[in-house]
Amino acid sequence: MIEGVPHKKEKETSLRLALLSDIHANLPALDACLAHARAQKAQRFVFLGDMVGYGADPSPVVERIRLLTEEGAMVIQGNHDAMAVCPPEEVKTVGDTTAAWTHRQLSTEQRDWIKALPLALQHDNILFVHASANEPHLWRYVYDRRAAKDSLDAAAEWPDVRYVFSGHVHKQTLYYRGTGDGLMAFAPQPGVAVPVPRHRQWLCTVGSVGQPRDHNTQAMYCIFDTERAQLTFHRVPYDLFAAANAIRRAGLPEFFAERLEDGR
Repeated sequence: MIEGVPHKKEKETSLRLALLSDIHANLPALDACLAHARAQKAQRFVFLGDMVGYGADPSPVVERIRLLTEEGAMVIQGNHDAMAVCPPEEVKTVGDTTAAWTHRQLSTEQRDWIKALPLALQHDNILFVHASANEPHLWRYVYDRRAAKDSLDAAAEWPDVRYVFSGHVHKQTLYYRGTGDGLMAFAPQPGVAVPVPRHRQWLCTVGSVGQPRDHNTQAMYCIFDTERAQLTFHRVPYDLFAAANAIRRAGLPEFFAERLEDGR
């Protein structure tokens, strides 16, 4: 284990896991993905951080996810979640701009719940982490094969991990370690099951539910069938104009509404 990093380990169970990340207070996108995942017979939900930030509905989104933990959902903390609990005193990045507003929208109980969430969680041979497993508290982006290798290497500190699932980059990419030390990467096709056999090491960035940035406005998530060792990436349409208009009504920066409408 990495000393000083909050973590948790779950027991082994064969499941269809719905993996969702970077919801960013986008309630219509979250509801659309939850409905889609249930139609795909997902048995358990995993939320990989950044429930809040940018969007207009932080409290309802957090409450949806808290209720799902009563059905066995697993949740980890993301950098925007951490900022909502303790907003930065000085705004330095675009992500900082909504932290104080989000903080005020959340109840004390919700903020305390977020604060207690782990930064990493192990379920059988899977490690869930918001950003890189390489010092999770530093929120490093896994944008390329080098960063993916660093994350997989760090995940080796957790026993028996073969799969690492993360968010943070708002992209859907799958990496695997081949016969050598390097990693291979490819962009998956939505709805096409990808075999991910256990004898290899895999790292997947699951994309963003609430703020896609690949110029495709549809929400992203994926389903991991742990018994069949198959991973399926999904894109889900949702009422993005309702989400964008909610941002405008809340008085948040216009840029956040326009970005949803453009998928950037």
